[in-house]
Amino acid sequence: MAATGLRFRPGTVFPSRATSPSTQPYHHCSPQRMHAAKGRCRLKAKSSNGRPQISASSSSSSFRDVVIDGGPSEDGAPEQGGATVSITVVGASGDLAKKKIFPALFALFYEDCLPEHFTVFGYARSKMSDEELRNMISLTLTCRIDQRENCSDKMEQFLKRCFYQSGQYNLEEGFSELDRKLKEKEAGKLPNRLFYLSIPPNIFVDVVRSASRTASSSSGWTRFIVEKPFGRDSESSGELTRSLKQYLDEEQIFRIDHYLGKELVENLSVLRFSNLVFEPLWSRNYIRNVQLIFSEDFGTEGRGGYFDNYGIIRDIMQNHLLQILALFAMETPVSLAAEDIRNEKVKVLRSMRKLRLDDVVVGQYKGHSKGGKSYPAYVDDPTVPSGSITPTFAAAAVFIDNARWDGVPFLMKAGKALHTRRSVTNTSFSM
Repeated sequence: MAATGLRFRPGTVFPSRATSPSTQPYHHCSPQRMHAAKGRCRLKAKSSNGRPQISASSSSSSFRDVVIDGGPSEDGAPEQGGATVSITVVGASGDLAKKKIFPALFALFYEDCLPEHFTVFGYARSKMSDEELRNMISLTLTCRIDQRENCSDKMEQFLKRCFYQSGQYNLEEGFSELDRKLKEKEAGKLPNRLFYLSIPPNIFVDVVRSASRTASSSSGWTRFIVEKPFGRDSESSGELTRSLKQYLDEEQIFRIDHYLGKELVENLSVLRFSNLVFEPLWSRNYIRNVQLIFSEDFGTEGRGGYFDNYGIIRDIMQNHLLQILALFAMETPVSLAAEDIRNEKVKVLRSMRKLRLDDVVVGQYKGHSKGGKSYPAYVDDPTVPSGSITPTFAAAAVFIDNARWDGVPFLMKAGKALHTRRSVTNTSFSM
């Protein structure tokens, strides 16, 4: 499947344990999904055990498998016929929801990997009708998996299951009304509810408090997917986790970095550990440098209020690119358990040399013209504070002081409003 914003099995992509005949890969399942009984793809999610780092493997007994279609699972989920799943995208009018989450949900539906009984709700402060929501998200839905013949029909079916509820994030009234509407759609079936928080982290706790109190499932499961960033630094990340646990159990919280669903990341895992040609060459003896590049050909486009609080380093480099760097440089884990994979990533990060200012370049895009069209500078965006010096471009040379990578520069580059839109990992081998 093409890369999408929402992955219910986030983190590294490693081969799982041997599968039984009832969970063999099937023709319409992607390699990261297994085809379970009753002709459906099983989508696995894992709790991250209280750590911002997210890595998952089906062989870890300390993590709970979640089968989103309500079929039999290790945590005792009910049979498909007796359950329904309600997916609420909080922050539905935002950029991430429009460009990534709704298209990803449609991709899952198009592949028949969502349950027979499901409903999608958008929740945001903007005033909007159900039809206006459908018109908005229909502009980003594509049949990008393949060109099977029933694309338009599947779009129509999916949009009919999409609804909207307006409300404040810090007040319970909106979520109470959402609860009422969800109950109408659940129609007496066992209700399972999933909330995807596509919102800035400073309102995570407000939403979780309001939603958990007034819109939790009374008899099924209730789970929250928390989108990065997880705070601004280590202290705020820890405080965020403690605050969420006032209202939720750890097993209800799923931290996700949507960038890890990209084919670039999945292919890197295969290249790193399953390619007998490259594995002996994967060290300082043969690799001269590694470049991790993220570039977008558009600016903030009205998202300046959010972006200015974080900048390109916090928004892209310290999560997306560091995840790729850790995957690229880590040693083979002792097992495929999530904790062992995480431990190898942490070893890489702990071996990183302290960054020097001389090894970092930052910048901010200015206004320019392209193809006869003028594009405003970052500070000209009305949502950006006047005189902001928040970087929209950053490049850094990172070194890993261990036996495998000693002396090899890892060059991380990320920026907005550049010439091209791409995500690339370039590996330069010594001749």
